[in-house]
Amino acid sequence: MPGQQPNCQGWRKWLKHLPHLIGLLLMVAAIGVVQHELRHLRLADIKQAMLSIPGHQLWLAVGCTFLSYFILSFYDRLAVTQVGYKQLSFRRTAFAAFCSYVLSHNLGFSAVSGAAVRYRLYRNWGVSSFAIAQIIAFCSATYLLGAAVLIGGVLVWEPQVIPMAGSRVPSGVLAVVGVLLWLCVLGYIGMAFRVRTFTFRKWTVDLPSPRMAVAQTVVAAADVAATAAIAYVLLPPNVGVDYGTFLAIYIASYTAGLVASVPGGLGVFDGAMLLALGPYMPAPQILGVVLIFRLFYYIIPLFMAGIMFAGHELFLRGDDALAKKKLRKQKTPAAVRIRPSQVVRESEADFSVAVATGTVSLCGLMLICLVLLDPVPKFGVVQEGFFSAAGSVSNYLLSLMGVALIGLGIGLSQRVTLAWRGTLVLLVTAAILTFLRGNTVLVPIMLGLSAFLVAPFRACYYRHARLLSEPLSASTLLCLLLLFGSVIALAGRHGAASWWQMVFIFPASGAARWTIALAVLLALLVIGRLMWPGRITVRAWNEKALTRYMTLDHALPTIQDLNPKGFVAGEAGEAVIPVRQSGAFLVGLGDPAGAQADCVSAIWRMRDLALQDGLKPVFWQVGSPFLRIYDDIGLSVWPLEDGTGLHFCYPADDIALASKFVATYKSKTVESPASAGQ
Repeated sequence: MPGQQPNCQGWRKWLKHLPHLIGLLLMVAAIGVVQHELRHLRLADIKQAMLSIPGHQLWLAVGCTFLSYFILSFYDRLAVTQVGYKQLSFRRTAFAAFCSYVLSHNLGFSAVSGAAVRYRLYRNWGVSSFAIAQIIAFCSATYLLGAAVLIGGVLVWEPQVIPMAGSRVPSGVLAVVGVLLWLCVLGYIGMAFRVRTFTFRKWTVDLPSPRMAVAQTVVAAADVAATAAIAYVLLPPNVGVDYGTFLAIYIASYTAGLVASVPGGLGVFDGAMLLALGPYMPAPQILGVVLIFRLFYYIIPLFMAGIMFAGHELFLRGDDALAKKKLRKQKTPAAVRIRPSQVVRESEADFSVAVATGTVSLCGLMLICLVLLDPVPKFGVVQEGFFSAAGSVSNYLLSLMGVALIGLGIGLSQRVTLAWRGTLVLLVTAAILTFLRGNTVLVPIMLGLSAFLVAPFRACYYRHARLLSEPLSASTLLCLLLLFGSVIALAGRHGAASWWQMVFIFPASGAARWTIALAVLLALLVIGRLMWPGRITVRAWNEKALTRYMTLDHALPTIQDLNPKGFVAGEAGEAVIPVRQSGAFLVGLGDPAGAQADCVSAIWRMRDLALQDGLKPVFWQVGSPFLRIYDDIGLSVWPLEDGTGLHFCYPADDIALASKFVATYKSKTVESPASAGQ
C-alpha cells in the first residue's frame, strides 16, 4: 500500500535531491566569496553607482532585453517546425518560449521548470506527448550548440578571464577543451548530412537537416550575445573592457550559475562577475550593473508573465460568467458544459503558481533589503500621530514580513490555501506600511502588483495546510512554540531597527548575533513546515467500503476483479477512487465515483498521494468526462480501442509503460493492469 515503501527506495528519494543540495552548497560558497569581496563596501556606494548610470544606457539595456527575448522565441519556432507542427502560429510558440524561459531563469533547474511549462502549453494546443518531448530535447540541444560555440571561443581566445580556473589551469589545456567543443558542434552539423532519422523501439525521430542544425547554432549564439549586451551597455564608457572580453566573462559567469541550478544563479553568477570584472572596475559599479541586469532580464519579465496570466484569468472569469448566463437562459444542463477556455486556465495553473512563488519570494527579499537601502522612514503622507510613533519599529516589521513572505512562498509552491490567504494579507499590509513610511512609490506598487498576481488564482491553491488539516500533534505544537519563541526573541531586540542590521551591520556581541540569526532561520523553517500540505491517507478497502462504493454514481460494477487495496476520497469525502500499488506506480481504478462536485478534488488528491509517497500516478479504465483533468495533472491518454470507450492515463514521459499495460489488457493474460507493472 502507499506509504509503506521498501527500504531500498529511501536512498533513491534522497538521491533525487542531490543536485539541489550541490547547487545550494555552490550558492553558499559563492555568497561567501561575495561577502569577502564586499566586506569594506557601503550600501550607499552601490546605490550611488546605480543612480550614476545615464538614462540612454538604461534604454539601450531595455532594447537589448527585448532583442534577447525575441531571439529566444526562435528556439520554439524552429522546434515546432522540426517536429511537424509548423501550423502553430509564431505568436503561440513565442508565448511558450517566453513563459518557459522566464520560469527557468528565475526558478533555476531549467531543464525541469521550462519543460513543465512547454508540456502544459503545447498539450493544450493539440501537440502529442511524443512531439513535445522532441520539442524539449530540440530546445535543449539548441542552447547547448550555441553555448558550445561561444564557450569554445572563450577557452581558445580569452581563457584568462574565467574566474578561478583561468589563472590556475594552463591556457593550452583550456584551448584544447575549446577546440573539442567546436568539433562537437561540427560533428552535429556533419551528422545532419548523413543521418536523417533515428529509431528507438517503435518510435522514429526525424533528425534536423544541415540547414536546421546551422540555424540552431546561429540562434543560440545570437541569444547569448544579445543577453550579454544587456549588461555590457550598462558599463561605464571608460572601463577598458571590449565586448569580446565581456562576452567571455558573462558566458563563464552564466555557466557557473547554470551548473549550480539555483534560482537565477543567485550568488554564483554575481560572485563570478565580481571576480572577473574586479581588475577593470570597482565593486560598487559591478554590483550596480549586475542588479540592473537582473531587474531587466529576470524580475520585470517575471512580473510581465504574471500580469499576462492574471489578466487572462480575469478575462476568462468574465467570459465564463457571460456564458453561464446565456446557458441559464437556454436551460442547458450544467453537467454537459465543457468550455475550452476553462481547459486553458486549468492547464496553466502550474505556471501561475510558479510565477506567484517567484514574485512573492522576490517581495520578501525586497522588504529585507529595503531597510538597508532606505533605512530612515520619511512618513511623507502622515507626519504625526500613531504612524509617526511607529516609525522606530517599521524597519523591524518590514524585515520580519520579508522572512514570513519567503516562508509562505514555500506554501504557495505546494498550493496550500492558508499560504494563499496569508500571502495576500502580508502583501497588502506591507504595501500600506511602505506607502505610509514614505518609500519610493515603486515599492508599494510592486507589492500591490504581486497581490494582484496571486489573488485571481484561488482555485490553484486547494490543499489544506498541515497546521489545519492534521490533529495538534506534538511536532505541530513544538513548531508553534518555536515560532512564538522566535518572535519573542526578535521583538526583545528590535532597538537596532531590523534583524538584518543587527546581524550584519550594527556592532553586537557574537552571542547576540547568533541568537538573532538562529531565531530568524528557525522562524523561516517553522513557517515553511506549518505551511506544508497535510498528509493524505489511504482508507482500507473492506466489505463496508465496497458496499458504500457500489451505492455511488458511476461506480465500476467489476471493481472487485481489479483487486483494489484501498481508496482515496475527495476533499468533501463524497467521491472516492479505488487504488492499488504496483511497484513504483499508484493505480487509480476507474473514474471517481460519487458526487460530481467532489470528483475533481479526488483525482488531484490521488495524484498528490502518489507524489507524497514517491510513486507515479496512473489511471486505468477511465471514461471521457474527466480526460481534461487527467491531462491537467500531467498524464497522457491512451484509448484502449476495445469497444468500451475507456482509456488508460499514464505519465507523459513513460510511453513504454503505457504500451506494456495496453498490450497486457488486450491479450487478456492477467486479470488487472496492476499485474503488468510488476
